[in-house]
Amino acid sequence: MNNRAEEKLNFDVAKWVLAFSVLSGGIYGNAYYSAVEPLYRALIGVVIFAVIIAIALTTEKGLLAWNLLKEARVEIRKVVWPTSQETGQTTLMVVGIVLFVGLILWILDALLSWGLSGTIG
Repeated sequence: MNNRAEEKLNFDVAKWVLAFSVLSGGIYGNAYYSAVEPLYRALIGVVIFAVIIAIALTTEKGLLAWNLLKEARVEIRKVVWPTSQETGQTTLMVVGIVLFVGLILWILDALLSWGLSGTIG
C-alpha cells in the first residue's frame, strides 16, 4: 500500500475515533445533566447526532454509505406502487387463501387424529 493511502486510512480512523468520542461525550453529558429539561437535552442530542453524521460523511465509508442512500432513493422512485384498491384486493386474496389452507389443514388433522385414535385404541 502506498504512503498516501495509508495516511488517508489513518485519517479516516482518527475521524471515526473522533465521532465515537463525540457520541460517548453526548451519552455521558445526557446522563450527567439529567436534571435539565428533556427538551433541551433532546435538542442538544440532535445537534450532537448532526455533528457525528457530518464527521462520518467525511470518511471513505461514510461517502460510500451516502452514495448508497442516494442510489436507493433513485431506485425507490422507479417502483410502481399499487393503488389502494389493488392493495385491498390483494389483502383479501391472501386472507382467503390463508383461511382455505387453514381449513384444509384442520380437516387433515382431524382425519389423522380420528384414524390414529381408532388404531391405537
